[in-house]
Amino acid sequence: MATVLVGGVLTQGVAWSQTQGGTLVAVVQPEPPLLMSGINQQGPTLYVAAKIYQGLLTYSADLTPQPSLAKSWTISDDGLVYTFTLQEGVKWHDGHPFSAEDVVFTVDKLLRETQPRIRTLINKYIDKIVATDESTVEFTLKSPFAPFIYAFEAGSIPIVPKHLYEGTDYKTNPANLTPVGTGPFKFDEWKRGSYIKLVRNPDYWKPGQPYLDEVIFRVVPDAASRAVAFEKGDVHVLRGGDVDNVDVKRLRALPDTEYSLKGWEMYSPHAYMIMNMRKPPFDNVLVRQAVMHAINRQFIVDNILFGLGKVATGPIASTTLLYDPDVPTYDYSIKKAKELIKESGVDLSKTPVKMLPIPYGTSWDRIAEYTKQSLEQIGFQITTEPVSDAGSWFTRISNWDYDLSFNYAFQYGDPGLGVSRLYLSSNIVKGTHTANVQNYVNPKADELMTAGDQAVDLAERQKYYSEAQKLLVEDVANGYLFEIENPTIYHSSVKNLINSAVGVSDSFDNVFIQK
Repeated sequence: MATVLVGGVLTQGVAWSQTQGGTLVAVVQPEPPLLMSGINQQGPTLYVAAKIYQGLLTYSADLTPQPSLAKSWTISDDGLVYTFTLQEGVKWHDGHPFSAEDVVFTVDKLLRETQPRIRTLINKYIDKIVATDESTVEFTLKSPFAPFIYAFEAGSIPIVPKHLYEGTDYKTNPANLTPVGTGPFKFDEWKRGSYIKLVRNPDYWKPGQPYLDEVIFRVVPDAASRAVAFEKGDVHVLRGGDVDNVDVKRLRALPDTEYSLKGWEMYSPHAYMIMNMRKPPFDNVLVRQAVMHAINRQFIVDNILFGLGKVATGPIASTTLLYDPDVPTYDYSIKKAKELIKESGVDLSKTPVKMLPIPYGTSWDRIAEYTKQSLEQIGFQITTEPVSDAGSWFTRISNWDYDLSFNYAFQYGDPGLGVSRLYLSSNIVKGTHTANVQNYVNPKADELMTAGDQAVDLAERQKYYSEAQKLLVEDVANGYLFEIENPTIYHSSVKNLINSAVGVSDSFDNVFIQK
């Protein structure tokens, strides 16, 4: 007997009288390189694209699957067959009908080529994907994969139009810059360096929605200017990272202002240093361990993030399934760091380091500055090579053109989706920042994470992943820094803003401005 799953309606528990019309103004920073989330997985792209593209499912705050393009689904008793029944009457923004063939093409063709994180899942676990009729899609797995049900939100598997992409070069297709989706908002205009404008989709498949006429994402490079825009009422919504953390306390105290840390349950963003292990000095584990002792991570949380974070213990965030705090620790100790450098036998004067900051705002700039100062105390010679935009950073990281950089990873509700992708040796691939770009290779780690993903019993999965976490921390497979707490600050007139586990990175189809 198959398990039948049909989600309920997401609400905030408060009833308002929805009003039609109005323009919601938000900020997107840094400016995304493109708006096709099936190709680019950077946070700014996901934020905008989620209003255009949709996944089969979305998820409530407790990660319970909810309907999106799929109205219901079943999972076979052996955990191998997932069958999705699609919504009726859905159209692409250009008027073409949406069908099961679009789902099959997206997952089996396009994402298999363009999306390294999902490609790993597809190649490793999916045996076949079949459209059994126009409104039904059946996924058959090679072996059970417990996290599979969490893979279908718009940021992971955004469904794209087969009729626009089939037979084209996916990465250069013009639709990447003028996207066509099924979502509540249609792409209207992108004025580079200024704004991205989306307009209401009058043929949206949810009757009466969306309520907003427009969503405009302003590109404002300076954090102080973004804060002023919110204060003046020119911007309605600020998401985590849009303003300096030092300004958060002041802004949240403004009249008619709401503040929330909710809406990140699916992502649980986790920040770390990336050390390129392909060459000295970071090919030496003792050097990487020295780096961890040289960085005062609590100082970063307290003085750079202003408390909006938590020191990370390892590769899995404390809010994510299978987290285990019982791992090796790296106390802040310059003395210990120097001892490890000496023990490593590495002459740091002969191995200068190119540090590539991540261009995601002033907090990240300060983290890079602090890291440089800290590592120079133990003998590193570091040259900072800043880039001005997210696209340039993405290109360099994706092509392994760096020595030391920073990133944060979304956990996607389960380490089998959000964590193992960063460490499996099979996922050392160019062209993405969400793979094993640091070149970490440990067959034992591969074995443990693979076994943890294939096990069905939760206790058994925990056993494998607990051992894997210890190993990854001991090897310093990445330099774990902190778990990010992302505040959303918004005007009180904006209603239904945070309805799911992905918060403001959801569709906005139920958002309205109370007049």
